[in-house]
Amino acid sequence: MSRRPRRNQREQEFEERVVTINRVTKVVKGGRRFRFAALVVIGDKNGRVGFGTGKANEVPDAIRKAVENAKSNLLEVKLINGSIPHEIIGNFGAGEVFLRPASEGTGVIAGAAIRDVMELAGVTDVLTKCIGSRTPINMVRATFNALERLTTVDEVAANRELTVPEVRN
Repeated sequence: MSRRPRRNQREQEFEERVVTINRVTKVVKGGRRFRFAALVVIGDKNGRVGFGTGKANEVPDAIRKAVENAKSNLLEVKLINGSIPHEIIGNFGAGEVFLRPASEGTGVIAGAAIRDVMELAGVTDVLTKCIGSRTPINMVRATFNALERLTTVDEVAANRELTVPEVRN
């Protein structure tokens, strides 16, 4: 009977996607030093998502560092029937992301960087528009800015000390 080594449950819990890999150069006296910077998004497709960056001399090492960084930057996303609760605009630097809830069956209509975040967060129906800078890191950060500011009707009612029907009117 062969025994397989147990894998860490935490590693299997998240799916990871490499959004972008940049080759960065440092010019020194002897020439150029090349390194790689990776941007990775992780998520469980059930409301938890995170992103991270890593830099190393080799691509696999940069990706590994980015995944470790992403696990420390997790965010709980509030979902309603596979979509977001309300329209919101997220900002980061010169990048701006507009997110709008969509009816069931619409799918994820988004650019590459935003699509990765939405799919790994578990959002199945959403409309997005990228305004301003289209740099992948700025788009991911602007998307996270929007997602962390989402609120549900229950939270708004609790903050205003009202009931949910009173808030909806």
